[in-house]
Amino acid sequence: MTRSWWGWGNVEDAVRGAELDALLARARALAPGELTDHEPPSIASLGLPASRISAPAALAALCSADPGDRAAHAHGKAFRDVVRNLRGDLRHVPDLVARPRGERDLIDLLDWCGRDGIAVIPYGGGSSVVGGIEPRFADGRAAVTVDLTRMGDVLQIDPVSRAARVQAGVFGPRLEDRLRPHGLTLRHFPQSFEFSTLGGWLATRSGGHYATLDTHIDDLVESMRVVTPGGVGESRRLPGSGAGPSPDRLFLGSEGTLGIITEAWMRLRERPRWRARASVRFADYGAAVAATRAVAQSGLNPANCRLLDAAEALVNAGVSVGGGVLVFGFESADHPVRASLDRAVEICRDHGGEAPDGPADGDPGDTWRSSFLRMPYQRDALARHSLIVETFETACTWDGFDRLHRAVTGAARAAIREVAGDGIVTCRFTHVYPDGPAPYFGVYAPGRWDGLLTQWDEIKAAVSEAIAANGGTITHHHAVGRDHRPWYDRQRPGPFAAALTAAKAALDPAWILNPGVLLPDAHLSGHA
Repeated sequence: MTRSWWGWGNVEDAVRGAELDALLARARALAPGELTDHEPPSIASLGLPASRISAPAALAALCSADPGDRAAHAHGKAFRDVVRNLRGDLRHVPDLVARPRGERDLIDLLDWCGRDGIAVIPYGGGSSVVGGIEPRFADGRAAVTVDLTRMGDVLQIDPVSRAARVQAGVFGPRLEDRLRPHGLTLRHFPQSFEFSTLGGWLATRSGGHYATLDTHIDDLVESMRVVTPGGVGESRRLPGSGAGPSPDRLFLGSEGTLGIITEAWMRLRERPRWRARASVRFADYGAAVAATRAVAQSGLNPANCRLLDAAEALVNAGVSVGGGVLVFGFESADHPVRASLDRAVEICRDHGGEAPDGPADGDPGDTWRSSFLRMPYQRDALARHSLIVETFETACTWDGFDRLHRAVTGAARAAIREVAGDGIVTCRFTHVYPDGPAPYFGVYAPGRWDGLLTQWDEIKAAVSEAIAANGGTITHHHAVGRDHRPWYDRQRPGPFAAALTAAKAALDPAWILNPGVLLPDAHLSGHA
């Protein structure tokens, strides 16, 4: 398979043929008229600037200045990244892509970059959707992207404690392949699973498909090892500890700004043997939300619990419903789960939900799951045809959901009307907690090829302001990056910002690690 340099996933899996025809037919219902295709440019036509730096002789074999390498590592996989790639707009590209084979290589790379003031961008699978891996600096300094995928193995498995020592550069499928013969699994499946790495999950506090209990990668960490310009640190393997602030928590979610995670001991579980799932339809959205909250607070802890509003159900599950569809499922390695499923369905029926008594053809949950796997590829195909197709996510408490939902959908629709004239806003819950949901919104609107970025940026800014003003978090699992920085700065407490700045100065004295992510660029703020 060939990885796409400009868009999502593998070139061979791109939307084409009958799938593309059907997708464009649905798009024309939203944006009547011709939808002109824009072919991605060739690497040779990009005219990338020559690398401004050369690696020392001892590191030269690790580093690549190949234009294809540099282009593929320039952007993440957000809508705005895809559009810029399609337009050949690669203003910020790494000067070199380095692939260390182990920690010694990594330490030597950091020493060189620290001496010469070269920015370092830690890179796993490159699936960031928030500008987290883009060498976008106000001062335009040289940058080395450090790709960790050569450090991608499972080093040790402890079946007694059910844990594994794993290198940060391992991709999701390889990790699961190594665990499967032992009857174990990490059971962490973000949408980017096939194209993202353990280190990326840890650095961004990734959220997986589990909708309750262990929803974030944080919950699965036993210990971590991190290489920083100031030294190498490794936490002790323990099931839990009250010995002061957690060292792992400092680096989880640090997005490569404090150090580079090289390996971790991860908590595993037995592979599930029993599964059961159902879909419940609601005529009223308020009743659907209330039922979802009741299930989340019931202690049943479904593995999957996604509420699709009417627009999401229609667009991505092909179901016409007045209020929404709640898709949930249970699984266990220890016992049958049918009783839990039946109780969850009973709760939903108490709130006016309608569920079939047995398996039904054309289950909306099955349709939505299939659509979910194709969404990023379909997004790329629509972007090529000047459609605005993107998502944003947050989390809030149950008591504040109605207010936040009204504010965010209202802001999104108003911005869409302003920049595009018409469009659709959808909402689904990706995760649910006893104290609140994680709403995930989608935007579908007609765009102008020469104005797609401006149009989306205006919509994104409007919804981000609504989230910040109505009690939500600027991100539940997409990370901060450079794109969310303005709202993250407002969300975090002032004393914590000061502590994070001090930690950055101690661990990365030259401020070379991912400048501009989480904290202001030191070269502009005077910290360096």
